[in-house]
Amino acid sequence: MTVRGFFAVGVWHPKHEVNVGSVWRTAHLYGASMIFTVGRRYADRQSSDTTAARLSIPLIHFADVDDLVRHLPYGAPLVGIELDPRARPLGGYAHRPAACYLFGAEDHGLSPDVRDRCHDLVQIEAVAPWSMNVANAAAIVMHHRHTAHQLAMTRSTP
Repeated sequence: MTVRGFFAVGVWHPKHEVNVGSVWRTAHLYGASMIFTVGRRYADRQSSDTTAARLSIPLIHFADVDDLVRHLPYGAPLVGIELDPRARPLGGYAHRPAACYLFGAEDHGLSPDVRDRCHDLVQIEAVAPWSMNVANAAAIVMHHRHTAHQLAMTRSTP
């Protein structure tokens, strides 16, 4: 049986355009359906988007978290990636077939009210409890999702 699904990756109030472009490029590599930003808008062309992901994956801008939540795809929970006592470790997280992953910018992360709007909270385990670059965090989560999906496919094949 083939596991079906889709995912989207977004950044809340992104600080640097280059990070949006890097997320876009990585999303293209891992098969994301779309990327999005919440808050500040950026140009369609990103200098770090060397794969021309903009031609394959749409970038959608939402004014605020309420706008995002109103437009979540049916059946796709909002998964906040943040250092938070309520967050589950990424290593043991079971990715849902459909999901929208939301990352905060490096300088402020996701605000408490945005975290409260998320259906799941997940954090990346690291040696030091500091935040990391948003593009790197997104790449880690997308790779984890891809690896988990591949493992599930292997297990379901007789």
